Amino acid sequence: MRIIAGTARSLPLKTIEGPDTRPTTDRIKETLFNILQPDIPGTYFLDLFAGSGQIGLEALSRGASYAVFVENNKKAAGCIEDNINFTSFSKQAKLLTTDVISGIHQLEGRYTFDIIFMDPPYQKGMEEQVLRVLSTSDILKPDSLIIVEAEEHTDFSYLEEIGFELTRVKKYKNNMHVFIQKR
Repeated sequence: MRIIAGTARSLPLKTIEGPDTRPTTDRIKETLFNILQPDIPGTYFLDLFAGSGQIGLEALSRGASYAVFVENNKKAAGCIEDNINFTSFSKQAKLLTTDVISGIHQLEGRYTFDIIFMDPPYQKGMEEQVLRVLSTSDILKPDSLIIVEAEEHTDFSYLEEIGFELTRVKKYKNNMHVFIQKR
C-alpha cells in the first residue's frame, strides 16, 4: 500500500493485518482520485473509519489543505499516526481515536469539510447511522461531497428522507463508491 500521486508519491504506508481492516486497493483508490482530483486542491477532507489513513493521506498528497482522520481501533490509529509522520503531513492532519459518531460530534462547531470519505465495516448498517448524524451536523457545507465505500448491494434508499441525494455510483467487482450531497 502506498501513496499513488502528489507530493508524497510512492511513499509506502503501514497497515494492520487481520480481518478488521480492508485496505482500499491501489486500483480502486486511483479510480476514486481520478474522479475527485479536480475538487481536491485546497479542501478540508474528513476520513471516517480511516483504517491506515491512506485515503486522507492521498488527498493531502494531492493538494488538500487539511485532513482529519477518525478511527476507533487503537492499533489502526497507531498506523495512521505513523503514516502521518512518515509522509510529513503532521501540520495538515488531525487524528481522533474514537468512534465515528463521537468524532463527528467533537468536530462540530470547529471544522467544516468539503469532502467526507467513509469506509465503514460491511453489513453492519453503519452507513445509514453515520449519514443520519451527518444530515443534521454543522460539519457539512451546503455543497459538501460525501463518498461511501460500500458493498455492491448496500441499500441507500433512505437518502432522500434524510435530505441527501445520490449523485453518482461507481461500481467495482464487489463494492462501490457512492457519491452523496445535500438536496
